[in-house]
Amino acid sequence: MKLEGVKIGIALTGSHCTLDKVLPQIKQMALEGAKVAAIISPAVNNTDTRFGESTIWKKKIVQLTGEKILNTILGAEPIGPKSLFDIVVIAPCTGNTMAKLANAITDTAVLMAAKAQLRNKKPLLLGISTNDALGINAKNLAILLNAKNIFFIPFRQDSPYQKPNSVVAAMDLMLPAVEAALENRQLQPVLLGYEENDFKIS
Repeated sequence: MKLEGVKIGIALTGSHCTLDKVLPQIKQMALEGAKVAAIISPAVNNTDTRFGESTIWKKKIVQLTGEKILNTILGAEPIGPKSLFDIVVIAPCTGNTMAKLANAITDTAVLMAAKAQLRNKKPLLLGISTNDALGINAKNLAILLNAKNIFFIPFRQDSPYQKPNSVVAAMDLMLPAVEAALENRQLQPVLLGYEENDFKIS
């Protein structure tokens, strides 16, 4: 199995329309032998949307990982000193989380997990999903693209004519992106071409 014995922290933030693209990847990583534990932001922990109730999402996550969810800063803090994960994957990674990460703000469990991982000089993999990646958030994307130990699941514009600033990671590339990041390399190409009827952000 490709990820036998690898400890993965999967951190989910509030791009609720993208959560159903991430859960199958959690299952796939577990099938490949990884030990997966989830970290969630307050938006995922507390918010019910037309894409699903928070309690249902959390139940699905626990069923997939078999582990307790980390949903507080205090709960995520041991990730650093105990070196709990070989890699942390933030997917979906909202523009809000991306901007805070680029500016060293730590106010959620997910951002604490990211800070802890970078403290340990271990890979942090981002699967972005945001309507403003090529707008006012572009400066933050550029900072993270050039940051040491931060890698990206390859991404593309998902609706270039209706929402030209919107970008979504190709979540089906999460597994090869994880493998690459564990080898300290960025899966290429990082910038994918547009595909009609691909990922949509509402």
